[in-house]
Amino acid sequence: MQTQRQNLPFEKIAVSPEWCFKNVRSIEQWTHGYHRYPAKFLPNLVKKLIEDYTQPTDMVADFFAGCGTTLVEAKVHGRQSIGVDINPVAELITNAKINPIDPKKLEAKFQNLIKKFDDFDPKDYSEINLHDRIDYWFSPRHKYKIAFLYEKILSLRDKTAREFFLVSLSHILKNCSKWLQSSTKPQIDPDKKPTDPFIAFITHTKQMIKRNKEFYDKLTETDFLNTACEIRLEDARQTTLESGSVGAIITSPPYVTSYEYADIHQLTAYWYEYITDLQGFRKNFIGTFYSLNQNTTVDSTLGQQIVNQLLKKDKRKAKEVANYFKDMQAVATEMHRVLRTDGHTCLVIGNTTFVGVKVKSAEVFKEILESLGFNMVQVIKRSIPHKLIPTIRDKKTGKFSKLKNKDSKLVYPEEYILIAKK
Repeated sequence: MQTQRQNLPFEKIAVSPEWCFKNVRSIEQWTHGYHRYPAKFLPNLVKKLIEDYTQPTDMVADFFAGCGTTLVEAKVHGRQSIGVDINPVAELITNAKINPIDPKKLEAKFQNLIKKFDDFDPKDYSEINLHDRIDYWFSPRHKYKIAFLYEKILSLRDKTAREFFLVSLSHILKNCSKWLQSSTKPQIDPDKKPTDPFIAFITHTKQMIKRNKEFYDKLTETDFLNTACEIRLEDARQTTLESGSVGAIITSPPYVTSYEYADIHQLTAYWYEYITDLQGFRKNFIGTFYSLNQNTTVDSTLGQQIVNQLLKKDKRKAKEVANYFKDMQAVATEMHRVLRTDGHTCLVIGNTTFVGVKVKSAEVFKEILESLGFNMVQVIKRSIPHKLIPTIRDKKTGKFSKLKNKDSKLVYPEEYILIAKK
């Protein structure tokens, strides 16, 4: 294993096999598989970071909680944890994943729910007033069934059970819509035959019930069932976490202009009325070109060099990257504030290339952390055989592509784990 103390350029650091977890499908364990989510944090990676860099008494934080992988693993390990995410869909998914339900009570609620399917009459929903984009993605027949399911789930008094079933319904929306199944980008598949919502809901909920029981039994056995675990709907650039309250930060920031999370989760966001305006929703996210800022000055010396190179080739892309670096400077500052002295921050991030310019995000992160007073303990390089991200980008346009495209290239074959200490 190579460390930063050897002062090697990042690209020359050897891949560490023990951090690659080849042939490991740990997303199937516990509640990790409740809901699809792009660029999922590999649970085994989080597990190792918790075991190597935290103490049992530490509060573990994730500034980009996403679907809650860090929080679930922290609870399994008996660590108190707290996560923040700006996406209400992420908040919903995480709440369901970190709050296991008594298996017998959950099964009873599920049976009562599916008994209500006999009461479904599409005529009851033919006049329902929904956002126009729902009609764009769903046929009337499927829309009525989803509306029925949503209504019956919302009528549940138990908040934890209600969130559990809402997550199951959210997960199946893509399958039941015209959305191109293999794509993370919103596009219609004219040949798709969407799955029946009732069948999809029952099938996926049964899988979730099975995982809930495993998680509940494990936490009961270890006496970690009531270990504090919380997700907050907040901006990582400005949280409500108390200064010096966190023992360790384990997180994977969004890759620069990699994903438009608002677009990907729009089906749930529209159905659950989290949004009415997708464009406005997009602007709140870090690493999105929708929050375009005209200022291309950044605090990082290396970051500024990268932006300057991009300005010569693609001014729009330069502005996007500059905006991303400035956002991450704000996040790193917030991390330093909430972390206790001697606490560790573990950041997982990868580099990419736009219009022939190497965007060395990991190196920029290192520079930002050190400028804030963090001491770099170690830089680990790992290959990412299972991380759920598109890895092909067109060299000319910078857009994600397919390998058969002659202008395509791999963009995220590896990533870095930065271990820094306050």
